[in-house]
Amino acid sequence: MGPVVAVVPPRFWHFFLILSMGFVGINGQVNRWLNAHATYYGADQSPSTLGGACGYDNTIHAGFGVNTAAVSGVLFRGGQACGACYQLMCDYRADPKWCLRHATVTLTATNFCPPNNHGGWCDPPRQHFDMSMPAFFRIARQGNEGIVPILYKRVACKRRGGVHFTLKGQSNFNMVMFSNVGGSGDLKGAWVRGSRTKTWIAMQRNWGANWSSSVDLRIQRLSFKLTLVDGRTQLFFNVVPSSWSFGQTFSSRNQFY
Repeated sequence: MGPVVAVVPPRFWHFFLILSMGFVGINGQVNRWLNAHATYYGADQSPSTLGGACGYDNTIHAGFGVNTAAVSGVLFRGGQACGACYQLMCDYRADPKWCLRHATVTLTATNFCPPNNHGGWCDPPRQHFDMSMPAFFRIARQGNEGIVPILYKRVACKRRGGVHFTLKGQSNFNMVMFSNVGGSGDLKGAWVRGSRTKTWIAMQRNWGANWSSSVDLRIQRLSFKLTLVDGRTQLFFNVVPSSWSFGQTFSSRNQFY
């Protein structure tokens, strides 16, 4: 007797195609809603300055606007989450008093919410978002000064314009802050190439969104190669002119989509 072959009706082939292709999201993770909790920064803090542990001096200049959040360590991943985008909704079923029904907000991880090791919401292994106040009240009712249950998932970042390159450092130590990165938004690897060096030089994550290399690249046009956590790589040729100086920011014409 030969092997038994299951015959799948034609109407189910589309369903199987969706299962095989449509449920894998950013970073190869299943694209589904996950449970977490959220609070918000104090009302006296400007959301534009909440770059914190990622090193974004101003989140508006960095291209992220005011919809930002500090994330707990399990999400922050030592700075790898800097620039990543998440879609959040308040869990109305769990908290109908304070949650806005069906409301969602997409925000960027720009800071680290540190643990206090005494049962705090950002203690491991909790997944927590400490949001800017404007972002928080997109999904929760005004008057709530506490914490709300949320559902979240990773989403692709939709940015206006190109990737931003902010040059920092001195002499033979150069550091570049990458911001306004589209696609998955979070970087896995970075390389720099000067017009005279002509070879790609691997950069190391110095802290947050700042990557560094110990090569003197002054008075050279600079090109960059960036790899996102989701594996996509893009080249940015001659995005920085040879007349650059430390402290300047340059924008590319191309972007991750």
